[in-house]
Amino acid sequence: MVFEIQYDPKILSHNQLIEAIEDTSFEVVLITSGEDRSKIHLKVDGVLTHPLMAMIETSLQTLPGVENVEIDPVVHKISIDYKPDQTGPRIFIQVIESVGSGRFKATIFPEEGWEPHKQDEIKEYYKSILRSLVFRIPIFLTSMVFMNIPGIKKGLDTKVVNMLSIGKLLRWILSTPVQFIIGRRFYTELHKALRHGSANINVLIALKTNVAYFFLVYSVLWATTSNNFKSADFFETSAMLISFILLGKYLEVLAKGKTSEAIAKLMDLAPDTTMLLTLDNEGSVANEEEIDSSLIQKNDLIKVIPGAKVALDGFVIWGQSHVNESMIMGEARPVAKRKGDTVIGGILNENGVLHVQVTRVGSESALSQIVRLVESAQMAKALVQKFADSISKYFVPLVIFLLFFTCLA
Repeated sequence: MVFEIQYDPKILSHNQLIEAIEDTSFEVVLITSGEDRSKIHLKVDGVLTHPLMAMIETSLQTLPGVENVEIDPVVHKISIDYKPDQTGPRIFIQVIESVGSGRFKATIFPEEGWEPHKQDEIKEYYKSILRSLVFRIPIFLTSMVFMNIPGIKKGLDTKVVNMLSIGKLLRWILSTPVQFIIGRRFYTELHKALRHGSANINVLIALKTNVAYFFLVYSVLWATTSNNFKSADFFETSAMLISFILLGKYLEVLAKGKTSEAIAKLMDLAPDTTMLLTLDNEGSVANEEEIDSSLIQKNDLIKVIPGAKVALDGFVIWGQSHVNESMIMGEARPVAKRKGDTVIGGILNENGVLHVQVTRVGSESALSQIVRLVESAQMAKALVQKFADSISKYFVPLVIFLLFFTCLA
């Protein structure tokens, strides 16, 4: 599901909006803030004292185009929101290093990327499924299979206290960890939903499994105090329901992980470094320097040699060549490029040298827009899912009401 929210950035930030939405038990991914600005994270090597951090923050905030500066002294990370039309990362690095009088070295902060977070989430669900199986399989065997084997059934039906049998006690013990330890994530989601007065599928899951579990606990306690109590227990119901839901969640995050992997491969189309050109007063090339592609700013002049990829979107101001746009456009035939032609970041230069003036950086680039489209498609729900969500708003309260009415009856 994709939402477009209009807000005043002077009153609150998009991070505050994200936190507010996440508090309602929804997962949020920011596609774009809708503002003509970029964000960069820099790592500072050196001893950062509080006075120096204050000096760095003040120096950066005085730069034109800088909107926000955040410093994390623990990991030596500086996050800067800025307008790419007015300033850029190389200027930030110069300011930071000048404040330290050569004692600091500023570089691009290494990005963690999608993989650590997604892999951890996938592993967590996988481990939860395995843990639930450790308990669910014995519960299923003792309630469905072994009860049809006379010798084992006799042992499971042996009474411990009054009408409480070994089988019933064993199933109670095995189902408790599934209910409260493995299924604890559903209680967290239930708390978030109730705190904000919303009802979703997690409310039904927690309600159904708890009603089933505690009713059966009640029957166990009754069996311990009665000499003629006879009732079947269904401890496997809540345990199997939690296991199946965890399996569905696992398949969901696994599918999202595959999509995120495709997005990461798209981002890898851009080269890590590029050749920055500096012109003299006569317009001739005075210097060439290989720098990190993340440090490229608008209107920079870059050199693309044969076999190299174009770092960012721009137009050719000198040279001619053929480029391979198949990675971006899907066109396998080499496309001729000469002075005045536009080029897209991520395409491969084949046989000539090109001088390109950068026109779009960061979220404005074509590659970033393609990534946003893929992310938007990943987040968007199908029509049938939207229909199901609209029904659940009324269905969940109705189920709770009927359950309460049935208990009273």
